[in-house]
Amino acid sequence: MRLLIAEDEYITRIMVQVVLEDSGYHVDSVESGDRAWEILRRDHAPEIAILDWEMPGAMDGLAVCRQVKELERLNPTYIIMLTARNEPENILSGFAAGADDYMTKPFDENELRARVRVAERLVRVQRQLARSNDELRAILNHFGQGGIGLCQGCGQIQAEDGRWLDLAAIIREKDDSRFNFQICPSCQDSL
Repeated sequence: MRLLIAEDEYITRIMVQVVLEDSGYHVDSVESGDRAWEILRRDHAPEIAILDWEMPGAMDGLAVCRQVKELERLNPTYIIMLTARNEPENILSGFAAGADDYMTKPFDENELRARVRVAERLVRVQRQLARSNDELRAILNHFGQGGIGLCQGCGQIQAEDGRWLDLAAIIREKDDSRFNFQICPSCQDSL
């Protein structure tokens, strides 16, 4: 999994990078919000970003966070704010800007690893949900926009050619491509 660290303090940036690379992550690091935004707005941006609040350039960490969260993406970047700002109003401002997590400096290495693992789990679940949604959309599209016609009165099903048939007739004819005809294990045993 790819991560981005945006931190202007060299020592802190290197410490975070070493901790995460030792944990098996591929880490890119930059020293400004402008450079972070440049990377995070790309189509194949890192899935997790650790942003400092105060950085040189036109964009600080909060501005980057806001911009990233405004991007229309199926899988938005998970953002952890890592900053010396530890006042409750700062923490609330970080979350209001769209941060998914918030840590204060100096940071504990084990806590950083744990929070990144949580972020990784959430990113993976989000990716799986997006794939499942795509599969579900494909299935629904296969059935057409109108879905399968079903009579509320008698339970007959409308075939693709417009005829109304009961389920037994559809099974006998096997001419409706919206149905995938199979034999379940119970019926297979009785045949």
